[in-house]
Amino acid sequence: MRAMILAAGYGTRLWPLTIDRAKPALPFMGRPLVGYVAEYLARFGCDEIGVNLHHRPESVRAALGDGRQFGVRLEYFLEPTILGTSGALDNARAFLAQDTFIVVNGKIATDINLAEALATHRRGGAIATLVLRPNQAHERYTVINTRAGYYAGLGGFPPSDNARDAPRVPPTSESESDSAIRNPQSASEAPLMFTGIHILEPRIFDFIPRGVFSDSITDVYPQAMAAGERIAVHVSRGLWHELSTVRRYLDTSVELMKRAGRDVELGAGSQVEPGADVREAVLWENVRVEAGARVRRAVLGAGVRVPRGATIEDAAVVRAELVRGAERPAKGLAGAVQGENFVAPLAR
Repeated sequence: MRAMILAAGYGTRLWPLTIDRAKPALPFMGRPLVGYVAEYLARFGCDEIGVNLHHRPESVRAALGDGRQFGVRLEYFLEPTILGTSGALDNARAFLAQDTFIVVNGKIATDINLAEALATHRRGGAIATLVLRPNQAHERYTVINTRAGYYAGLGGFPPSDNARDAPRVPPTSESESDSAIRNPQSASEAPLMFTGIHILEPRIFDFIPRGVFSDSITDVYPQAMAAGERIAVHVSRGLWHELSTVRRYLDTSVELMKRAGRDVELGAGSQVEPGADVREAVLWENVRVEAGARVRRAVLGAGVRVPRGATIEDAAVVRAELVRGAERPAKGLAGAVQGENFVAPLAR
């Protein structure tokens, strides 16, 4: 089965980490972020995967290669102008239009069972299936309305009732997950949100305009529904994280590292000297933390050196030379040069 990873965004909310590479090439759990997503897809039989590119495409090609290290074959689709979620599919039409295919947002980490989602899709006979999850924490994600197992349009944002700080609730049993799939709207009192995973039939291309920007949810699906097509929904309670900000990137990395029995990620060539105290941190390639330095809940970019006696906490750090003369994007983290480093405190 073929799949498409949507990865063409600028990653402005991940700045300064994206100052020298595109978001898909950010290190995540020992491999580039899109490599992590590709491995996830490969577990469900997707071994031919398209990746759309725009910002710093050379960094993505260099990080991912042909995909063999992730158990897949990658094909790249350059977008000189960003085309949107459906425009990206149009740009890869010849690659995707042969059979059922999967589309995944390239900034998520998940263990959602795609085999179950595919089974829902095939039972529903729909042109597309959206994979949803209960938004237990009432985070600021658009509510997805459903009716009898099918997509019924977009809602607003969840009500702010102090529930957003509640812990995410995993499935308590297999039967609970099955019930959610059979009766999505009543699966939970929590509103439903979109995970960034679609399953699509080739006839979706009948509704995607050629060569222009278009969005699946707001442009293409409404046209398909108006023509009598149905959009199914599949509700999952699997692990799901969205890595669109530095805070989310670090929090997710720390959570997954702890699940694996550690709390520090060391990139190639990185060194933590004896006497340094480093915890809950992600170190990219060729980072050095000198003896007597202290690092807590931080991302240290490529080539960063934390000198003896320095403390880095709750921050993203890149080499100062990278940001000199660079304009910080509006959604990027503010920071300051400290010696050889640019230190950006994480937004709360």
